[in-house]
Amino acid sequence: MELIILLGTLLVLMAIGVPVAIALGASSLLTLFVLDIPLVVGFQRMAASMNIFALMAIPFFVFAGDLMHRAGIAERLIRLAEATLGRSRGGLGQVGVGSSMMFGAVSGSAIASASAIGSALGPIMLEKNYDRDYIVNVTATSAVTGLLIPPSHNMIIYAAAAGVSISLADLFLAGLLPGILTGVLLMIASYCVARSRNYPAGNFPGWSALLVSALGAVPGLIAALIIVVGVISGVFTPTESAGVAVVYTLIVALLIYRSLSWPQFLSAVTSSVKTTSMVMFIIGAAGAFGWLLALLEAPLHLASLLQGITENPLILLLLINVVLLILGTFMDMAPLIIISTPIFLPLASQLGMDPIQFGVMLILNLGIGLVTPPIGAVLFVACAIGKLSVEETVKTIWPFYCALLVALLSVAYLPSLTLWLPSLFG
Repeated sequence: MELIILLGTLLVLMAIGVPVAIALGASSLLTLFVLDIPLVVGFQRMAASMNIFALMAIPFFVFAGDLMHRAGIAERLIRLAEATLGRSRGGLGQVGVGSSMMFGAVSGSAIASASAIGSALGPIMLEKNYDRDYIVNVTATSAVTGLLIPPSHNMIIYAAAAGVSISLADLFLAGLLPGILTGVLLMIASYCVARSRNYPAGNFPGWSALLVSALGAVPGLIAALIIVVGVISGVFTPTESAGVAVVYTLIVALLIYRSLSWPQFLSAVTSSVKTTSMVMFIIGAAGAFGWLLALLEAPLHLASLLQGITENPLILLLLINVVLLILGTFMDMAPLIIISTPIFLPLASQLGMDPIQFGVMLILNLGIGLVTPPIGAVLFVACAIGKLSVEETVKTIWPFYCALLVALLSVAYLPSLTLWLPSLFG
């Protein structure tokens, strides 16, 4: 009965438009009241969920990504991608995917990637007579690669929520190949759509222009390299790496690119504080909600329900992904990672899945939810930038969804795709 109250209250509040964090907190407090547990316990669980040292990396990564966006790093990455990928038919679609992969590697945020790449590349594509729905589809779906290609603050949230000892360096390495695979599949989808619509092919600008573009983009790309290599080698912790990313980004923006003004810096600070506050509030509320789910034995109920349908491990894994895909269309990524990890990770472990592989699968799965209505935050951002309604966008987005689903199934059923690099580096 209490579990029905917890979940029912959450669904009702979300259905009437209450923000996710408040809906999670309110449903948790109501359930505590019904269980006759002091309400202060709910606030204690919220504080405990936020009081994790690894989460200190999130505000730094958010701040670094915002600085990179305002310093014009996205435009330099686009020029590099255009010089290398723009020759194929519908080449600007390939450029959009490639730029998102590179920007994701230095920002770790899907929303930041969609905003930066969509704003910079969208007008150029419109001038070349690309359709708005194609632009939005490429911008939204390719932003998902930024969740996998390290560094990713969502991996930090997963590591904190897993409740087992998970190396963040292993998680970063595990997401690299799936992120590249997802980008390649999206490039194939964008090429096929471009070919069917007879979009023009681009021209190779020449080796000198390619070299100039590469030199301009390298300082920005080095940020991701410093973070990943530093964490893997043990030179600094993930939290320290986030601080290093901020310092390095400031050096690049102020001394190399000289593109960051004082008003832009203040805007980046303000935006990062707002984003971090929102994320931490969501994490806290989701932590209390997840604790109640565990207290009410929701993982056991779900496991018995799924195992009652089938005992085939391949089908069970498929059912887990289907449930996560459905949940991802209704809730934001951060709270779902906190809530779903303690529910599905034990079941996945029973099926023989490594926690590292499950983490990458979970993040990719929920990333697809970010570009799926009705609560697709990245899709809404891309539509707003592209000035196109969500209804018009989803009519033609299916080839890109197919690419994302192929990537998801590859991660789910090919353990070596995620575990090979971590095992290689020990």
